[in-house]
This record gives sequence, C-alpha cells and structure tokens, in this order.
Amino acid sequence: QVQLAESGGGVVQAGDSLRLSCAASGRTFSSYAMGWFRQAPGKEREFVSGISRTTYSTYADSVKGRFTISRDNAKNTVYLQMTTLKPEDTAVYYCAADVSGRGGVRVDSRSYETWGQGTQVTVSS
Repeated sequence: QVQLAESGGGVVQAGDSLRLSCAASGRTFSSYAMGWFRQAPGKEREFVSGISRTTYSTYADSVKGRFTISRDNAKNTVYLQMTTLKPEDTAVYYCAADVSGRGGVRVDSRSYETWGQGTQVTVSS
C-alpha cells in the first residue's frame, strides 16, 4: 500500500513562494495520478492541482498561473511550486494518490484512495 508524506509548508508573506513536496512509498508511483488538495479552517477540502501518469496537469482557477505541479518518478515525489502566494492560500495542503490506474486527473477528492498527513501553509498579508 502506498504511503504519502508531505513537506515544505511554512509561514511566508504575501508574494512569496514555497515548494511543497510529497514523497511516496512503493514501486508503482509512476502509475498513479497524483493530486494536491487544501483545506482552510471552516472550509471544505478543495482541489488545487493534479498530474496524471502521463504528466498531464490541471489546476483550480484560483491558483492557475501561480502554482505548478510536477513529478519525478525516479524519486517517487510530486511537487507543488507555489508563487505569488496570497493570504487566501492559507490552508493545510494534502497530497493524494489515485491508484485506480484510470487515465487523466480527477478533481473529486473521493477519487483518491491514499492521503498524506498534510502540511500547513500560512500566508500573512
């Protein structure tokens, strides 16, 4: 069973950048679609970005043009490069794996079977 561990969160100022990493265990990482989600206090978990097995990527409108998702299959790691951060980006960020083998990227959190523990990102104004 795949396990995920996020890192890279922190406290930054508006306009700063951060890179989140999600390291996965297991030998079949390259076959998974991976997603990043976030959850702010009092809000539902929302899709941020996802990347397919074939490195097709998609983004929520709120982060498009500011965030970039990538994956390094040799390192079993998916990244989320976040630039021009805003206070409204403050949330716990989770990575998730879609191990179903389906193609493409799903934006529904219910499509992801495995989740990391989350990493806090706080953006001050």
